[in-house]
Amino acid sequence: MNEVIFQYRDVPNMTDINVAREHGAYSAWKKSLDMQPDEITEIVKASGLRGRGGAGFPTGLKWTFMPKDDPRPSFLCCNADESEPGTFKDREIMLKLPHLLIEGIAIACRAIRAKKCFIYIRGEFVQPLLSIVAALKQAYAADLLGEKTGVDIEVYRGAGAYICGEETALMDSLQGDRGHPREKPPFPAQRGVWGMPTTVNNVETLASVGPIIANGAEWYRQWGTEKSAGTKIFCLSGHVNKPGNFELPLGTPLRDIIYGPGMGVRNNKKIKAVIPGGSSTQVLDESKLDTPMDYEGVMEAGSMLGSGGIIVMDEDTDMVKVTQRIAEFYAHESCGKCTPCLEGTWWISNILARINDGNGKKDDLDLILDLCDNIEGRSYCLLGDACAMPVRSLVQTFRSEFESKI
Repeated sequence: MNEVIFQYRDVPNMTDINVAREHGAYSAWKKSLDMQPDEITEIVKASGLRGRGGAGFPTGLKWTFMPKDDPRPSFLCCNADESEPGTFKDREIMLKLPHLLIEGIAIACRAIRAKKCFIYIRGEFVQPLLSIVAALKQAYAADLLGEKTGVDIEVYRGAGAYICGEETALMDSLQGDRGHPREKPPFPAQRGVWGMPTTVNNVETLASVGPIIANGAEWYRQWGTEKSAGTKIFCLSGHVNKPGNFELPLGTPLRDIIYGPGMGVRNNKKIKAVIPGGSSTQVLDESKLDTPMDYEGVMEAGSMLGSGGIIVMDEDTDMVKVTQRIAEFYAHESCGKCTPCLEGTWWISNILARINDGNGKKDDLDLILDLCDNIEGRSYCLLGDACAMPVRSLVQTFRSEFESKI
């Protein structure tokens, strides 16, 4: 059994609190009530759990940034926006295993000394929302939340903006403001939602906390690698025979994921390219299929693990159209706060559209690469980078395809 989060995914009625508790739900929460906050944090640090939202920052270390003796109230924000194309793991966790998420949130609140958590959920996630709300009502009715335990959880629906997956934009949206990224520092742990100390964690990250507290750090480290411990839910989509969410140990080779649980490429075609971590990550060609899917391995291959959204493209894929579609998405989702992202993504998208329409110019590819250089590292947040990095890698890796259309 390699599953930490999904081990009870196929058990019927796991959304019912009685069924969930029969399979161990909330036992870790009760255990944590007899522990000191720093003790919980140290176990999570020792487990090697890293943020599963994309950045991969050590979770326990992030929790230590929260003040211990600040008279101001502290907050936890659960990032359930899941706006990265190619990623659909958090939605399934909320839909099928809401009590696992709620338990992880409660334990995290205790660790960071927060009495309240806001679950910021993507507005389009109607069924996951209903699942979470129903599970919260059950948890309150069972006195697992509220006055007796000192933790409250509130659900807040977003309006479907990619930028609100960025933690500071999420907090602005939560406050009722337009979702715009903030300048850092100050960081959320010093000045977060409503100016109070705040930690933002992803759904998959928080869903891992309960099993870690219940079974210990060494138990979790039996999977993965030294620097990328534990398991990861990979979202496999594209030209594969069996798309879906698969929880596997970090470090599993990309090829084994595609040809194992993914059951290979449709119609036995060859693989031309794979996006390994959601649409904002650099593309890998077929020569990189043996890349170990952990944070360090994917980085060494020239990309990022990101959210674990693996998008497989077969030999017949038009890479110019793929690049245009990615650029169009980020141009549409730019919040408009800074010029490099607002103007740069728009220009990249328009140039790619021109190439695809057969009106490309000889210098267009160098112009696109120049635009990428002027966006990456110069935009207010990472949305600009999220467009520039995949576009640059696609143009460089498949330049001959672009040239053939010009």
